[in-house]
Amino acid sequence: MFGRSGRLRHGAAGLAVGVLLAGCSGGGDAPDADRAKPAATASGAKEAKGDGAPPGPAATTGLDFSPDESREPRTRAQALRLARAVAAEPRRYGAGYVERDPYESDPGSLAVLDEDCVWQREPFPPSVLTSFTRYSELPAKGGKGPIRIAATVVVHREVSDAEWEMARTLEEALRCPEQQLSQDERLTGLLSAGLPFGVGQFSSEDSISESGEYHSDALGGPHHYIWGQSRLGKVTVSAVGKGSEGHAPEEIDTAVTEATGVMLAVAEDELEGPR
Repeated sequence: MFGRSGRLRHGAAGLAVGVLLAGCSGGGDAPDADRAKPAATASGAKEAKGDGAPPGPAATTGLDFSPDESREPRTRAQALRLARAVAAEPRRYGAGYVERDPYESDPGSLAVLDEDCVWQREPFPPSVLTSFTRYSELPAKGGKGPIRIAATVVVHREVSDAEWEMARTLEEALRCPEQQLSQDERLTGLLSAGLPFGVGQFSSEDSISESGEYHSDALGGPHHYIWGQSRLGKVTVSAVGKGSEGHAPEEIDTAVTEATGVMLAVAEDELEGPR
C-alpha cells in the first residue's frame, strides 16, 4: 500500500511514465493549469460516454487512501480553504521560482474548452464546489527565457463528479490536438495518456499526463509543454509547465511532477487527518 510518502516518491515517476506513453493517445486538451478541465458535470460526461459509467475499473484501486467524511468540504468556503492549502507555491518547483502577477486566480469561475477548441471562462456547474489556481515562474536570466508554471485544485461535490472530470478530459483530448489558450498563446501537437492506479503510477486513484508544444507571441516557440492531473477522492490536482528559450524539457517536467507529488500528499493530509 502507498501512503503519504508514496505520493512524494511516485508522483514524479507517474507523470514521467505518462509522457512516455503519450503517443498512445493522439490529441489533447492542455490549457494552463487554471483551465484544469473541471467543466465535465456528471450528466455531461454521461451524455458524452453514453453508457452511464466512467471508464476504467470500478473496483478498489489498492491506493492507501481513506478520507475522513468529517473533513471533506461540503460548502464552497470549506472547499476554497482546502484548495488554498493544497495548491503548490513557488518553492515547490525548485530554487529561484517566484510568484507571478497575478499570483492567485479568482475562484469564481472555471475554463471550458468550446466547440472551436478555444478556452472560455464560465461559472461553476453544480458539480464543482471550487477551482483555485496559483501562478509561479522561474524568471528569465542568463540568456534563458522564463519557465511558467501554474497549479490548480478542483474540489467536487461527489467522487463521481471528479471521476467524470477525468473521463471528459480524455474524451476532449481526441478532438482538440490544437488549442487556443488566450489571444496570444496556443498549443499544438498535444498527446495524452490516462494512468489509473497501478498502471505507470502509484500516487493517485487516477492520473492523466499530456505534452505538446507551446507557442507565445511574447516568447516565440515551439517550446516544451507539460501538463498532469491526478485525483484523490473528490479532489483533482493539476500542474502545467510552459517552457521558453534555453530550457531542456526535463527541467520543466521535474518542476511540474515534484509539485504534483507534494499536492497529492497535502491533499491526503487534509482529507484523512492524523493517523
